[in-house]
Amino acid sequence: MAKKKISSNKNHENQGETRRDFIVLAASATAAIGGVSAMWPFVDSLNPAADVLALSSTEVNISSIESGQSITVMWRGKPVFVRRRTKKEIEEARSVPLIELPDPQADAERIKPGHDEWLVLVGVCTHLGCVPIGYKGDYDGWFCPCHGSHYDTSGRIRKGPAPKNLAIPGYEFIGKDVIKIG
Repeated sequence: MAKKKISSNKNHENQGETRRDFIVLAASATAAIGGVSAMWPFVDSLNPAADVLALSSTEVNISSIESGQSITVMWRGKPVFVRRRTKKEIEEARSVPLIELPDPQADAERIKPGHDEWLVLVGVCTHLGCVPIGYKGDYDGWFCPCHGSHYDTSGRIRKGPAPKNLAIPGYEFIGKDVIKIG
């Protein structure tokens, strides 16, 4: 009879280990799920808000812009200049030797191929962040009244303290008369 008790105790001990393993596994799974559930709001808060996503791109109808005119639109809280250049402005921008420019960049690099007349620039001076005035300055491009930077008709710095050309945002022509910025 003693042999039966020993074997029944071993069976009972094996069942205890099986139960213990199950409890540990269940507790670990519950803790993991709870941890992920607690961290999700924090991780989700790092995603851009809906208002920021709405500003990430903007479409601009350019059909009403005449040759020689420009408009200013807002994108991501910054002014963007969309200018329809005249043939004379294009020729002047292309005739400038790159050696004369503080930030050398060819006019062809600043426009989309096949759309030579359209220039799209972020309207923030690269010196201290002022907004330049169009059709002013020594080069009939933009003039920053804050510290006297002069930009040409391609938005390139020509004179003054600004270290770089006016920035070009990512943009594309999504139709004959519509530009998508961003």
